[in-house]
Amino acid sequence: MIIENTRQFLRARAEEFGAKIENEFNKPYVERNKTREDDLNDNGAFFGFISPDEEPSGAYHDFSFVVFPNKVNKPWVVGLIVGTLGFKNDYELATYPGLRRLFSSIIDKNGFCKSDFTDIESSLPKSFTSIEDIQHIKKTVNTYSKFTIVCQIINNPESKSGKNVLSGFLAAYAKMRDWPSNSKHRSAISDSLLKFTNERDDNDFDKVIQLIQERKYIILQGPPGTGKTRLAKEVSDLMGAKQFFTQFHAETSYSDFIYGIRPDISNSILSYKGVDGIFSEALDYAIKHKENTVLIIDEINRANLSNVLGPIFYLFEHKQDISNVQIEISPSLSLNKIPNNFFVIATMNTADRSLAVVDFALRRRFAWYTLYPKPISIEKFYSEDFQKFKEIFEWYANSNELSLQPGQGYFIAESEEEMQNRIRYELLPLIREYLVEGFLKNSKEEFNTYFMNRINMSLFE
Repeated sequence: MIIENTRQFLRARAEEFGAKIENEFNKPYVERNKTREDDLNDNGAFFGFISPDEEPSGAYHDFSFVVFPNKVNKPWVVGLIVGTLGFKNDYELATYPGLRRLFSSIIDKNGFCKSDFTDIESSLPKSFTSIEDIQHIKKTVNTYSKFTIVCQIINNPESKSGKNVLSGFLAAYAKMRDWPSNSKHRSAISDSLLKFTNERDDNDFDKVIQLIQERKYIILQGPPGTGKTRLAKEVSDLMGAKQFFTQFHAETSYSDFIYGIRPDISNSILSYKGVDGIFSEALDYAIKHKENTVLIIDEINRANLSNVLGPIFYLFEHKQDISNVQIEISPSLSLNKIPNNFFVIATMNTADRSLAVVDFALRRRFAWYTLYPKPISIEKFYSEDFQKFKEIFEWYANSNELSLQPGQGYFIAESEEEMQNRIRYELLPLIREYLVEGFLKNSKEEFNTYFMNRINMSLFE
């Protein structure tokens, strides 16, 4: 009875998600049901949905939504399974990073997700198959072990949490199969998946305030347009701090940042004078005035940091005790510890592919906070354009390519004409450059369709 009730529940959910009802114009989803009495004795019992291109019986290809039930009122398993005939039409789909992101967000500690969705050679790990809760269906689970891409144990399929997991897996499958054909279908899918989505905390401001108070030296990293520099200034303002600002570039040197000797151009006779850099100025102010002092370093990784920081690198320890090592900042200033009222907030653009990797010693001395592209609630924000970019990146971008997604700053405009110009002269050239560099290759047709529909321009002209 539980099995039949669950099948009815899932069929109803499938239709809510946009699964086609059979008629003369389209082929319905194909439901499989192998739950006879003998099957339920740990003999390969399952039910679920397979690709509409497959036959209603026998071995099949490609991804399917599968539930492994039992008749003894013990936990079930739900999963995304590849048919035992392997891939026919879904191999390219299996390569998309977004598919793994979609399903991996649903599982918890009692689930498993393969790192490679094209892998139908590796079996489920013993850490999963040895879980006590599924020993009553161990033979069934092992039968499909190599073909199980992602799965989750369900303690009670009729409970609220059990139905949520079943609905979540089915919603992900529906999204993967493009079942939804209207906003009602899409909303139903989103509502089911939202229960498993770990939304990032939008309160970046409070988190960065807390972080700088704990660590003193932080780096805000993220794609362009995510408001890194603006956030640095806002945090500094809230601290009531004296603010110093500099931007690094490829030619920034120790003499620019700390202390250097420069020609005195105001003197008719050639002479030289010592000049404090922005770091020395900010540090001197913090020592003399005893108030919070924040040095903002924009684009910190554009310079050769080893050359720029020199010996002061040693001092960047947020909990450093006073040592017997004196570091000379300038001829008139030596320190063995940076004062407690001195803070550094640096920014780093993760989309700048020409930049050198920051070494591990520097990483240890700074706390790192990532800003992600996110929608903002202002009238001038073009949310539909932002959301389209977000969807394409989340589906096609690998972990490294996610750092290329344009931030919300790209989608703020005073008028529709200005927004179209931003798309035409900023976003389209940016995506073209990414594709030329070999990034996001599988997304080119999606982006091309977007640009054609939005501004009647092709990526490939």
